[in-house]
Amino acid sequence: MRKIFFALVFLGFYSLLMAQQALNNDAVIKLVKAGLSEDLIVSTINGSPGAYDTSADALIGLKKAGVGDKVVAALIAKNAAPSTSAPAAAPAAEAGDPDDPNSPHDPGVYLLSTTRDGKRKMVFIDRMGSGREKSHGRSMMAEIPGPHASVRTTDDKPIFYMYFPSNVNLSDVVSISSPSQFSLLALEEKKDHRETAVSHVGWWHVTVGTEEKKSSLFESERVRPYAYKLTPNVSMKPGEYAFIATTSVAGSARGATVVIYDFGVDAR
Repeated sequence: MRKIFFALVFLGFYSLLMAQQALNNDAVIKLVKAGLSEDLIVSTINGSPGAYDTSADALIGLKKAGVGDKVVAALIAKNAAPSTSAPAAAPAAEAGDPDDPNSPHDPGVYLLSTTRDGKRKMVFIDRMGSGREKSHGRSMMAEIPGPHASVRTTDDKPIFYMYFPSNVNLSDVVSISSPSQFSLLALEEKKDHRETAVSHVGWWHVTVGTEEKKSSLFESERVRPYAYKLTPNVSMKPGEYAFIATTSVAGSARGATVVIYDFGVDAR
């Protein structure tokens, strides 16, 4: 009884030690020399990670060290079994096609264009920087530098995609999280810039918003969370355009924040 008690105590301490280190041939020989029974050693082999040498010379060495056939059979079976110590690594996710609207995209506005060889291409439209608002009489104008937008299309009904981040907004200042907050506007072309009115100061109030006569209606379709497809309702004439969202701060026209994504439509 005393021998069995000390063997169990030793096995408990040894199991704690082996939890930090895989068993091997030498560890099994130590267990045998410590006087543990074959059943206890087999249980230890089956319940602990291990890496054993089962070559002919190694098996002969185990036999010479006094390791019984039952224990040798257990470590051979353990060595042949697939390891379950760690889950198999998941295959790396394939990178999405940047020209596929259904692939993940950075937040912003994209034009879906068609190349000369008939392939579709997603073109990112840079947001105009802040500070584009200028007072003009009772109106506040949004001025966009340059006579023409860098992103252009010959489609009279171009398709756009808006991708919104889940935790921040397209604007750093105001909450913009839906296409419904944007207007699609025709811009008035000047010599060195393009412009449109974004607010009007009346006698008793400030109206923040764009001119209806310069607005083009568009339909938006939610394709997945935070992603929308935008299509103009009517054919667009050649000219300069922009998606513009305008919000006011403290009800002041001068405190308005304007978010602009500009593009141009060329004749075919």
